[in-house]
Amino acid sequence: MNAPIIQTHFRAVFISDTHLGTRGCRTDFLADFLSRISAEHIYLVGDIIDGWRLRKSWFWDDGHDQVLRHILRHSRNGTAVTYIPGNHDEMFRTWLPLGLEVAGIKLVREAVHETADGRKLLVIHGDEFDSVVCYAKFLAVLGDGAYTLALAVNRYFNLIRLKLGRPYWSLSAWLKRQVKEAVKAIDRFEVAVADEARARGLDGVVCGHIHHAEMRMVGDVLYCNDGDWVESCTALVEHDDGRLELLDWAALNNLSFLVPRMPKLGAVGLVEAV
Repeated sequence: MNAPIIQTHFRAVFISDTHLGTRGCRTDFLADFLSRISAEHIYLVGDIIDGWRLRKSWFWDDGHDQVLRHILRHSRNGTAVTYIPGNHDEMFRTWLPLGLEVAGIKLVREAVHETADGRKLLVIHGDEFDSVVCYAKFLAVLGDGAYTLALAVNRYFNLIRLKLGRPYWSLSAWLKRQVKEAVKAIDRFEVAVADEARARGLDGVVCGHIHHAEMRMVGDVLYCNDGDWVESCTALVEHDDGRLELLDWAALNNLSFLVPRMPKLGAVGLVEAV
């Protein structure tokens, strides 16, 4: 059995690429995570609501409402919530010049977060540094459609593997990695984002966009990508002493991507630290 859960407090929590409005979003895992943590500051680092997909077809169930209720609950309880729109929720970027704050959630283009140990981190979605989005948006939309199809195929692929007694293996994540690794090799995404933080005299950067959770040094700059809540289901967190850690919620709690979408108890753990 899983260990009992206790509410875990973090100084800051960074999540991105939840893609609410798509069938691929693991709203059950995300709601479970949000219900079991408290934080002084929560950063929503872009692609929280997938406007691209919602414009094509509407999908919004109770799980999506539950996620929003948890976010609003955190805001009502005194957590500072900052929303940095990405390319999939770019419709909110038109509101940025107005300096809007909606239900206590502050909308900003980017932010600088200072950790408890004094490090200053640029917080940005990251699509500004992806030439596929900036210079060939139609290719990005085509890729989004292909990824959605891959997610659907992935479920049936793993149902067959389950019948054969084989463990879960994400075909769609593998396909996405192949494409995104090629894009990163061309655009040097991680280096470009780190260079931006360095140029501003900052110690590191927190971003999303490429759906690949990672924390490593790029030269003298700390690069942090908080992953996504479609397949990796990861979050970047800061503890009270300033330590930054990546949490893999699905892996740590032994959550299956093939079970019905409902909250499941689990245990918080750590997968990486800097």
